[in-house]
Amino acid sequence: MEREPRASEAGPAAAALFAWGANSYGQLGLGHKEDVLLPQQLNDFCKPGCVRRITGGGGHSAVVTDGGSLFVCGLNKDGQLGLGHTEDVLYFTPCRSLLGCPIQQVACGWDFTIILTGNGQVLSCGSNSFGQLGVPHGPRRCVVPQAIEPLREKVVSIAAGLRHALAATASGIVFQWGTGLASSGRRLCPGETLPLFLTAKEPSRVTDAGELYVWGSNKHGQLASQAAFLPVPQKIEAHCFQHEKVTAVWSGWTHLVAQTETGKVFTWGRADYGQLGRKLESHENWRLDMQGLSLPCPRPQKSTPSPLHCLTGATEVSCGSEHNLAVIGGACYSWGWNEHGMCGDGTEANVWAPKPVQSLRLSSGLLVGCGAGHSLALCQLPALPALDQGPKVTGPSPDATEDAKSQEAMDKEKLEGKTTRISTQSQSDTCRNGGLVTEPL
Repeated sequence: MEREPRASEAGPAAAALFAWGANSYGQLGLGHKEDVLLPQQLNDFCKPGCVRRITGGGGHSAVVTDGGSLFVCGLNKDGQLGLGHTEDVLYFTPCRSLLGCPIQQVACGWDFTIILTGNGQVLSCGSNSFGQLGVPHGPRRCVVPQAIEPLREKVVSIAAGLRHALAATASGIVFQWGTGLASSGRRLCPGETLPLFLTAKEPSRVTDAGELYVWGSNKHGQLASQAAFLPVPQKIEAHCFQHEKVTAVWSGWTHLVAQTETGKVFTWGRADYGQLGRKLESHENWRLDMQGLSLPCPRPQKSTPSPLHCLTGATEVSCGSEHNLAVIGGACYSWGWNEHGMCGDGTEANVWAPKPVQSLRLSSGLLVGCGAGHSLALCQLPALPALDQGPKVTGPSPDATEDAKSQEAMDKEKLEGKTTRISTQSQSDTCRNGGLVTEPL
């Protein structure tokens, strides 16, 4: 679940899109396939001030404008760009098959894309190997966006996971499709019949009432539960968020970020790459040390949502697979996994606490979006100084190093988990790979 974007509220000052991080498939839209360790400004493929949403998937990116146009680039071997072919695209390109069909929102899974139109219809394209396109008897891939016919209610928000997707309707009902979570469920819940929405290749109803619910894989405590796998939605109690109402939630592969009504930001889940932006409490440690050996715990320990004070009041948050972006006081912050430079600090060292992206310190952040291992930001550029004035230099915001403590890295695993906030009110709107959350890949 993500709040309504605020880019269109910006004043007339010039805006620009920046991209950085993993770029093996041209997902940064810069015209090449080399990783980028510092934010690079994109050529204006559209009017930047009119950008409404930016997001990414496993190796592709998508931008939606205020006018409802969809621009895409990057990995396209399964047709996830919806361009009618399967060639990778190195520059942001309009999805011409959708011209005349205004787009409201887009969510990118690992190798597929879910698209929400202005009239509440949901489309999909890309890989369908796990039924993630919501077309039960369709082809194994689709290179042009097609309607998900079983969704007959008006949809107001969508989200995509690694190999599954979700949609929330105007009446507050949540649907899920794709079998990406089913294999974990069968392995971790032997002998238990899984609910239909975990095994269906077409939209199946999850639930129609509640507050903040989570379900799926919990190997790293991302569901704030002691169970290894939650086959049905389980509510995270209000006391976990200091009895405040949760207004937005985002998901990475195995960690979550939520914001409450007063602007407080909480993180929980896996933390071995700095994903949580804070040090773990003693009861959150994932490994036991015995005689100098680090032994895996037999069951996942509970990770408790804890406030990350330096992010209070954040106006934007986005989760990649294991890194994050946020906008606080107009400054763009990053933290977490940084192997491909997705934190934008010029290095490949993990970032253990939210820190300002120094290359963007003179620009004001408007929107941020993450793919699995890449980052995108829409920024308002600084005004040009008057002829009789020198350039105005804005110092970086204080970092939040005190909120984190470096921890021993663990072997990377691709895991899944999914969260969503379910509301009986009609709300529009979070990767990895992330509305409903995301949005994880």
